[in-house]
Amino acid sequence: MIFVDQAKVNIQSGKGGDGCVSFRREKYIPNGGPDGGDGGKGGDVILEVDENMNTLFDYRHVKHYKAQNGQPGMGSNCHGKNGEDLILKLPKGTVVKEAETGKVICDMTKENSRVVLLNGGRGGKGNQHFATPTMQIPKYAQPGQKAKELWVTFELKSIADVGLVGFPNVGKSTLLSRVSNAKPKIANYHFTTLNPNLGVVELYGDSFVIADIPGIIEGASEGIGLGHEFLKHVERTKVLLHVVDVASTEGRNPIEDIELILNELKAYNPKLLDKPQIIAANKIDAMFDEENLIALQEHFKPQNIDVLPISGVTGAGMKELLTQLHKMLQDLPKETFEYAPEFTFDDTPEYEEPIQVFINEDGNYAVEGRKIERMLGYTNLEDEKGFMFFQNFLKENNILDKLEELGIEEGDTVVMYNLQFDYYK
Repeated sequence: MIFVDQAKVNIQSGKGGDGCVSFRREKYIPNGGPDGGDGGKGGDVILEVDENMNTLFDYRHVKHYKAQNGQPGMGSNCHGKNGEDLILKLPKGTVVKEAETGKVICDMTKENSRVVLLNGGRGGKGNQHFATPTMQIPKYAQPGQKAKELWVTFELKSIADVGLVGFPNVGKSTLLSRVSNAKPKIANYHFTTLNPNLGVVELYGDSFVIADIPGIIEGASEGIGLGHEFLKHVERTKVLLHVVDVASTEGRNPIEDIELILNELKAYNPKLLDKPQIIAANKIDAMFDEENLIALQEHFKPQNIDVLPISGVTGAGMKELLTQLHKMLQDLPKETFEYAPEFTFDDTPEYEEPIQVFINEDGNYAVEGRKIERMLGYTNLEDEKGFMFFQNFLKENNILDKLEELGIEEGDTVVMYNLQFDYYK
């Protein structure tokens, strides 16, 4: 399977079902009262961690996800059916961000994490709720609340105690396969590892997770090559294990390699350098002398970074390396680093929303807003006083002025939810 660690998708909750306008129609009851039922609630959009997932591949091609709408209410006080929730499964370690700002909405780090990301729209009330002593036959029902919509990005950041970092072909995959239960693909060419291979190391009756993270090249912090993919996964790890080719089998300088990686980490996020670090000087089985090893140890000694000689091929030095890693992890907090929420979806109640005046798809003039809904609900437009109240309401809220600005003329149709009026000055 191709590894995908980022995806951008559009999510939408379900719209609330409209309330129903209905009146009792029974034999021998000529003037039955209102019996319109309420609309059903729209479905929520819910995020859940799936322990069996390790990639965002499922979101690579499908970009739009929508919960089910609530059904409209019906006569005889029948409530509309609620819309089904939409549950999106994500691998553990996925950070959810608002796409436009890049701000964190939630971090799906913990096992069995479950987050209601978008609430479904509230169902509208049927006309039975709007009967009053002065308006016993209300011909208005409340529309369902609109669906909520959001573009988000999913970013998978591997959760591991130890992150193997180093340039391609220095032996990270070989090391991981020897010390853990991981079975990564190993080949002798650059950019072998395109996805993080996770392995569990069992030691002293304890265990920890170690990850061979995608390769890095100079310029990674600027997104060159696999840069950002590499750096995203480093953020989660507790300890950084640098792996270098101390034998310089390909002519690379191990000190320069580590310094280049440290520079990329610093450019991306300076806090990454605060993590405990250790250097595995690999391929000692191919060394002709100890010149590079001694130079490494002397160079990083002032920074309190230990250099341990190992061989991924023969296994030499592996026990000492794992023991040191285990000791470092024991001294660190057990909690996994978690990103704090930075973005809150604007869930402003509808009654606080401004009245909207616009030309709808049918070419008619439309007026919408919670205040309009409530006014229509308790006003008897068939009564002279009620209609005057309606006219004053339109004037006081500058609705008539806005209609004039849009170019309305006498005889044009004005739509207010399920009611229509002819406009006359």
